[in-house]
Amino acid sequence: MDVRIEPSWKQHLAAEFEKPYFAGLTDFVRQEYATGVCYPPGRLIFNAFNLCPFDRVKVVIIGQDPYHGPGQAHGLCFSVNDGVPFPPSLQNIFKEIQDDLGTPVPQSGNLTRWAEQGVLLLNATLTVRAHQAGSHQRHGWEEFTDAAIRALAEEREHLVFILWGAYAQKKGAFIDRNRHLVLASAHPSPLSAFHGFFGNRHFSRANAYLEQHGETPIKW
Repeated sequence: MDVRIEPSWKQHLAAEFEKPYFAGLTDFVRQEYATGVCYPPGRLIFNAFNLCPFDRVKVVIIGQDPYHGPGQAHGLCFSVNDGVPFPPSLQNIFKEIQDDLGTPVPQSGNLTRWAEQGVLLLNATLTVRAHQAGSHQRHGWEEFTDAAIRALAEEREHLVFILWGAYAQKKGAFIDRNRHLVLASAHPSPLSAFHGFFGNRHFSRANAYLEQHGETPIKW
């Protein structure tokens, strides 16, 4: 498996790679990929980090688990490869962007364009077994992604953290609201989108905050 992480992230997370849990996680993931179909492809496990170096992060969106169907996951939360039908949560995200900013729904659900502008699209768990949601949870990924969020929260200023749903809100509970903008609402899934996701205006609010602090807004 060719698994690499972008140099600035490698430096900021160096301590994690040396911890016992990470050795156990690595063994588990290698075994899973060797014995069955897992997503995303191995070279894309750290795609969120590789597309968005540490010092270029402006916005962090926290997801939970990669998509577990064929051809969907490519290492960015909520994002799917070109040509793949939009999953329900992504449909609702695009609907909110359209309502919030007036921009048309895009042709592709590939959010690489966001990542390249400084949006870290980070799932809490970075791998999954095909057709088995949550199958790689509680093996160490959560500890690793907590460390990434903590590094950003403690070493950077004026970032936007977007926390959709109870899981993401719990994961981001420690973030200092005086240093960063934390936007929290219901999750965009069809089960909860009508209970506070629609109308949250997170995209315009994120951009207003970035501009206020001298950053270029994101072209959502």
